[in-house]
Amino acid sequence: MATTLSAPTTAAPAKKQHHFHVPGWAFLKSTHGLQRVILVIGLVICAVFVICALCARWIAPYGFAQRRDANGVLFPSQDPPSAAHIWGTTVAGMDVFSRVIWGSMTALQVVLLAVILSLIVGVALGVISGYIGGWLDRVLVLITDALYAFPSLLLAIIVSIVVSGGSSSAFGGIVSAATSITVVFIPQYFRVVRNATLSMKSAPFVDAARVAGAKPGRIMFGHILANVSQTIPVLLTLNCSEAILTLAGLGFLGFGIEPTAAAEWGYDLNKALNDANAGIWWSSVFPGAAIVIVVMGVALVGESMNDVLNPLLRTRGGAVTTADEMEVAAALAQATGGTDTVVAVGSPDPATRSAGRGSGPGGPPSSASPGAAGTASSPAKPQEGPASDSGSTEGGAR
Repeated sequence: MATTLSAPTTAAPAKKQHHFHVPGWAFLKSTHGLQRVILVIGLVICAVFVICALCARWIAPYGFAQRRDANGVLFPSQDPPSAAHIWGTTVAGMDVFSRVIWGSMTALQVVLLAVILSLIVGVALGVISGYIGGWLDRVLVLITDALYAFPSLLLAIIVSIVVSGGSSSAFGGIVSAATSITVVFIPQYFRVVRNATLSMKSAPFVDAARVAGAKPGRIMFGHILANVSQTIPVLLTLNCSEAILTLAGLGFLGFGIEPTAAAEWGYDLNKALNDANAGIWWSSVFPGAAIVIVVMGVALVGESMNDVLNPLLRTRGGAVTTADEMEVAAALAQATGGTDTVVAVGSPDPATRSAGRGSGPGGPPSSASPGAAGTASSPAKPQEGPASDSGSTEGGAR
């Protein structure tokens, strides 16, 4: 009987799988529970705000100062929401929806310019002052403390008047508003970075870089700055929300951007004060709601970043509980008489998480390590004998 030999077959090489990394996805995965919900809500609000600002030319049906339609007919003044004007019109006959959308572009421009300028100036001065010290540190601390003592809105008004010089152009108004907000924010970045630099300049890696012959500029901005910048993103997001409020305050008080140069939410609120008394709600509700929603969204992102990046508030995942959750679980177990285990925060041994519950279905209960005795409840003791015998036995043992 003839046998047939088959040629050996070689398996085809497996294709490489290319993983696409979405920016910020790792940061989102590091959150859990309510913290993740808050972060997602804030990111969605910020994304809508940025999209409206970047695509204002295509989203807004009219210009920010347009008062006539394509046929040259004037818009009705204080017209309620309708098909032609979905959010109504202002007392000047401008479309409210268009001004709110165009106002998001103005707010984004001012916020980005103000935060970037204050970040560059404040961080650079903070690193230089903290590392060099001496008379330069004393002078910079004195100046920034004097600026920090001023009320922020009053300081912004003074700087806006000095910088603008009566300029009503779009560029001049945006630059003056951004500069006034920058002066308010510089002391915050300066104080945070300076304090971190003072505690970091005596670190061993700084001494090693100094011994290796690194120049002071490289030590400050190449070594120290990379290790003191953990709190800057949190401060950055919180300052974005404060910048929107400061811009709205300047516009409301009449020190912002002219309405014919750019749309601004604070100015629209100022012009809608008399409308609110007359029952015309749409000219003030929508600009005010835009300010509140955007500020809330940016603040939610900032608080979530603080919870994740701050070592004192950081949680490592859904399987690890915080100190508050441990306290609540311990009180609940004591009240109900249960034997559920409270997991220690950051416990590296998975066995300590199952102490008191058993190693598996039907298996013997696992014993907790001595280090976990403070966090895991011990199993119930067997009932003692008569009080007299047990008392004498225990007394003799002691």
